[in-house]
Amino acid sequence: MKNTNFATAAAFAAFIGCVVGANWALETYGFVDLIGPGVVMVPAGVYFAGFAFGVRDALHELNSRLVVPAIVVGAAVSWWVEPSFAVASGAAFLVAELADYAVYSPLRARSWPSAVVASNVAGSVIDSLLFLWLAFDTTNGWLDLTIGKAAMVVPAVMIVGLIRHAQRSSPVPAS
Repeated sequence: MKNTNFATAAAFAAFIGCVVGANWALETYGFVDLIGPGVVMVPAGVYFAGFAFGVRDALHELNSRLVVPAIVVGAAVSWWVEPSFAVASGAAFLVAELADYAVYSPLRARSWPSAVVASNVAGSVIDSLLFLWLAFDTTNGWLDLTIGKAAMVVPAVMIVGLIRHAQRSSPVPAS
């Protein structure tokens, strides 16, 4: 039980950190090259945002009721980084969470790797479109941003897999 509580707290804090980190990186570095100089430019927070989807799925596995509060706390802390990014990322993460829930929850019992990949792709597209629209009043570059986030699907599958394995390996406390 202690390990589950620690893992839940760690996933909660990591998710908040990803939301804040994405906004901090964008405010600090602006747009960066994703592949090579001038090939694909994306907001610097793309890696934090992409990794956030995997951490969100891990938190969903541990305690799904904490996902929305983590988004709200992350957006609130981000207010001190840049208010417009805080609002845009908070709204984008919340709407993407609805998509994640609709995709991840029904698929995870049958095939959690498929659930993680499908929910990350759905969440990445929605998050990219909505964030760009709210933060910059455009959706230009949404595909590049989505590709950058999708690169984080492999670590996301690994994180959720490790958590699921740990949960199965933990002895169930006697009642």
